[in-house]
Amino acid sequence: MNLCDIREIQALLGRHGFRFSKSMGQNFLIADWVPRDIAAASGADETCGVLEIGPGVGPLTTELCRTGARVVAVELDRALVPVLGETMAAWDNFSLISGDVLKLDLPTLVRERFDGLTPMVCANLPYNITTPVLTALVEAGCFETITVMIQKEVAQRIAGGPGGDYGAFSVFMQYHMETEVLFDVPRECFLPAPKVTSAVLRCCRRKEPPVTPACGEKFFFQVVRASFALRRKTLVNSLSSVFGDRLGKEALGECVAACGLSSTVRGEALTLPQFAALADEIFQRIGK
Repeated sequence: MNLCDIREIQALLGRHGFRFSKSMGQNFLIADWVPRDIAAASGADETCGVLEIGPGVGPLTTELCRTGARVVAVELDRALVPVLGETMAAWDNFSLISGDVLKLDLPTLVRERFDGLTPMVCANLPYNITTPVLTALVEAGCFETITVMIQKEVAQRIAGGPGGDYGAFSVFMQYHMETEVLFDVPRECFLPAPKVTSAVLRCCRRKEPPVTPACGEKFFFQVVRASFALRRKTLVNSLSSVFGDRLGKEALGECVAACGLSSTVRGEALTLPQFAALADEIFQRIGK
């Protein structure tokens, strides 16, 4: 069965009485080069355990199984369980978890399902859960690589440098992972076609963070989030909205100046080293 052939997909879904769910962001692939190239980009092989999220009818799942990896897919839509029972029946290196990936204990899953294997993630993520899923995967701390197809603009934001739509989530991802946008996937490659272009993002876990702020990771990210709290305002105003009760606006302005930054700079202009220096400066002044 060609799981990217629109006629075979429609016949398959018809046999199971399946209907697309807008709330689950379901868009199935109908271009066979896409799952093939995503699986290749993941680097999966027989030494790997791959977690897939939202397998749909299984085109990417099949390509991952072909690599010899042990594949565990998590599917929220119970209506797709019998569909996957048909499409993945031939693969003994595949197993399915029916449930919500955001409610799973991911480190335990990795220990139980991928013992002795290199754990990684490869998935065509629904657009509406991209940020919470990536956050959960990164914070789980147990996946060496994460290769996902997501909305192109989001992928560019995650991997991009200061400026534009760069934000707190960009800093979070780049602190923990090395990020790279690999290739675009046109909207015509899906059924139904989404309104936007997709892109494949590859994230590799860093052995060490790119910065080591003396204030600690927790406070560092408090400052990062505060720096983007008022997106259209200056960095000083944005910081004041969060730290103003502990450090006055004037003192926060002094912190910004002490880091060699302009009084009119905005949060999206700062690099990770600049955020680290700023966090340390604020932490020292708050502690005095």
